[in-house]
Amino acid sequence: MTTQTATVGTRENPRRIVLERVTAMRLARDEYARVADAVVGLAPEQWSLPTDCPKWDVRELVAHICGMAAMAATPWETNRQLKAADKEVARTGVAQIDALTGLQVSERASKTPEELTAEMRSVGPKAARGRRLTPFFIRNRRLPEEQSMDGVSEWWTIGYLLDVVLTRDPWMHRIDLSRATGNELVLTADHDGVIVDDVVREWASRHGKPYRLTLTGPAGGTWSTDDDGEHLELDAIEFCRILSGRAPGEGLLKTKVPF
Repeated sequence: MTTQTATVGTRENPRRIVLERVTAMRLARDEYARVADAVVGLAPEQWSLPTDCPKWDVRELVAHICGMAAMAATPWETNRQLKAADKEVARTGVAQIDALTGLQVSERASKTPEELTAEMRSVGPKAARGRRLTPFFIRNRRLPEEQSMDGVSEWWTIGYLLDVVLTRDPWMHRIDLSRATGNELVLTADHDGVIVDDVVREWASRHGKPYRLTLTGPAGGTWSTDDDGEHLELDAIEFCRILSGRAPGEGLLKTKVPF
């Protein structure tokens, strides 16, 4: 693969989806289903285990996944959550994403594991449908505010958030669940491998340097530029964890990608 670096993330050229949209929507649908299966498989004692998200145990992590899926399901719920988060930002000065995710968790604080499991099964298909039905003229717009990536501000389209980031988020949290509980992490080339490939291509465009990358495991593969460069070989899931900020990285692995 040859990587070409484009100047994206600016106000004039916000970051957009690169995947074919039919593929992106398949990944969204199937990822919600895989997360639901992972949640169903949790034992009672696993709900209180700590996760790689420092503020959340397993129960709170699942509450966030449910809340974010609910937000994606309808424009009315999107607006409700965003307005509530904005009020919290104005009141406390907390970052908007922290206010939003905190709202999702707090609103489900009284739900039992059984209720959260039922919500995850119910809301996933609705979220996939809501995202699929969002029209092009909406997805093509810039988000109203800049996003911060590793301390640097950049612009995204609504479509990049809806079609890409909102699938990477539950995907990475499914990894968090597996690491917290020791439960099997289901990985296949036609699903997880496609997500990883998209992450790799974005990572390469962000750093813009020559590289050779070999990722191992069911979601892995090999990528490189025409020119020789830094040679990296590691597990595909660990690669994505590093790019998400969950684990330290050196060299080109310092380049972060949104999850």
